[in-house]
Amino acid sequence: MNPITQSLSDQRNGQPASLDHAKQLAAKLLSERGEASGALVSRELNDVLRALDGNDRYDFQRYLATTFQPDSNALRAAAERYLNDATAETAAAVAQAADPPRQELLRRINMAPGGTAALIAMRREITAHLRDEPELKLLDADLKHLLASWFNRGFLELRRIDWQSPAAVLEKLIAYEAVHEIKGWDDLRRRLAPDRRCFAFFHPALPGEPLIFVEVALVQGLATSIPPLLSQDVDEDAARAQAAKADTAIFYSISNCQEGLRGVSFGNFLIKQVVEELQAEFPRLKQFSTLSPVPGFRRWLTQRLADGSAPDAALSSQIAHDGWWNELRQSETLRADLMRLCATYLTLRPLPGNRIDPVARFHLGNGARLERINWLGNTVPRGVQESFGIMVNYLYDHDSIEANHEAFVHDGTIARSADVDALLPKSD
Repeated sequence: MNPITQSLSDQRNGQPASLDHAKQLAAKLLSERGEASGALVSRELNDVLRALDGNDRYDFQRYLATTFQPDSNALRAAAERYLNDATAETAAAVAQAADPPRQELLRRINMAPGGTAALIAMRREITAHLRDEPELKLLDADLKHLLASWFNRGFLELRRIDWQSPAAVLEKLIAYEAVHEIKGWDDLRRRLAPDRRCFAFFHPALPGEPLIFVEVALVQGLATSIPPLLSQDVDEDAARAQAAKADTAIFYSISNCQEGLRGVSFGNFLIKQVVEELQAEFPRLKQFSTLSPVPGFRRWLTQRLADGSAPDAALSSQIAHDGWWNELRQSETLRADLMRLCATYLTLRPLPGNRIDPVARFHLGNGARLERINWLGNTVPRGVQESFGIMVNYLYDHDSIEANHEAFVHDGTIARSADVDALLPKSD
């Protein structure tokens, strides 16, 4: 009995899916016969993999990572030909010989309905094992390579999400929001009000599944604190009036929805396209800025205080006091030091040994300017835990985006405003 018939027979008889069957189907899929009947074989393989328990799926992932390696003899021969005659043709032959059969197998798995989602789920699952299982890094790299190709900007569709969007999509916003928790349907309705916008990228292979979404507030001037943006006590008429007179769009939350697509860049395209959409709808808008968290600041400062590299040792006991941010007198004694240290942290060049804030790296790498650092902009527990409540505006200025991006990428130069410069320690 062939593997496909066997697996179907097992399922009909109520027998659990077999790891051996999955391996046989993988080998079959990569064979010449498998290429001819690839859609059927890949569908059966995906069915079997879905039915495996977690341990067997993990064993199958290790099997993929360790078994389907390049032919060492063919690769060595191609490399020797290149060393003897370094031409474009021999270089291409080396690249072809180095391409692991595993990538072709993954491409064929993708042929089945739901194959793309299955590969994204596979990459999500192996994340937890990468540190302890170096072999899985090969599989992770192949998956990332293929997914980056399949999810390039040309395949993405930008959609506005509003209160009329399908309930299944709205539920996913609540589930995937990673920056400011959405506390139920009333909270979500406020975030989709007339003075708010929400946009997401979608992909044809994942209908109804947002890949990444951004939430935008239409306001006057730079927003410096998150609570007013999340307030729920605004009626729709007032919200429309606010949108009509707004001169600034504040990007206050960007959430990636698919862990299996980590490292596949969507955010830079998303922000730039949303800016174009908003400019077309609201010609009065003059500024496009974020109101962003600083997730690495507390960790950086804690380490700095612990290793004695900061002259601010007295801060340790003060910031350890619970609730200091709610006491005006005590918070004001900390304000100058913490703002100075946050400005120092955010202007560190991306050099070896410097821990660069991930949100800062994202926006500065996209060409934004570090515009303003805001004291106690978010005092919910997460905001205090990450950055002592400090939030940041990164400004996207159309005329300087490209120059800022080039300077940051080439030599780590961080575009920043005079307000930020004023917070930094004065050099002798």
